[in-house]
Amino acid sequence: MKTKIIIATILMLALAACAPATPIEPTPDVLAIRTSAAYTVVAEFTLTAAAFTPTPLPPTETPTLAPTALPTETPTIVFATDPTQIALGTPAGPLCDDYTFDPATVDVTIIDGTVMTPGQEFVKTWKIKNTGICTWGDGYTLVYAGYVDKMGGVPVPIGLVEVGQEVEVSVNFKAPDKVGEYTSAWQLANPKGVTFGPAIFVKIVVK
Repeated sequence: MKTKIIIATILMLALAACAPATPIEPTPDVLAIRTSAAYTVVAEFTLTAAAFTPTPLPPTETPTLAPTALPTETPTIVFATDPTQIALGTPAGPLCDDYTFDPATVDVTIIDGTVMTPGQEFVKTWKIKNTGICTWGDGYTLVYAGYVDKMGGVPVPIGLVEVGQEVEVSVNFKAPDKVGEYTSAWQLANPKGVTFGPAIFVKIVVK
């Protein structure tokens, strides 16, 4: 009996020894796993970056600066200064003494080309207008302004003439004794003897 038990035990041990051993799973390579995981992460980032479309930023516009307006300077009007103003000591500005006339009505008597006899006396009268800013009074008179012949001219005194007023001014003449054509120019002068305004003329023919 004991012999059978021993034999059975030996057989069981033999069978156990001859049975194929349970395969042992290989130990995973930790380094390889980490490397693989790293490659996977890189690949995922690459795919994500490839799929990502960045939103374009709005174009930056360079601001257009409006042109700076240059200061506009108001022109300074300077009136011409003539000897009249200097004599009266007035500042530059509208003339104190001045006059104008209408060519169509300036000759009141003795139109140009009037025929005279030698030595004939006559009075030439002109119509002019005070266009200055000063009133004419004592001391204002007509004076000989040259040209050809004074013809013995003696001016008639001028009375008070307000600014803007028209007035007739006259000179007494005597025609020359010689036959010919004669012209004489005259002009107004203020009390200081300073002439002003345009010249006025008398023209006669002696026959």
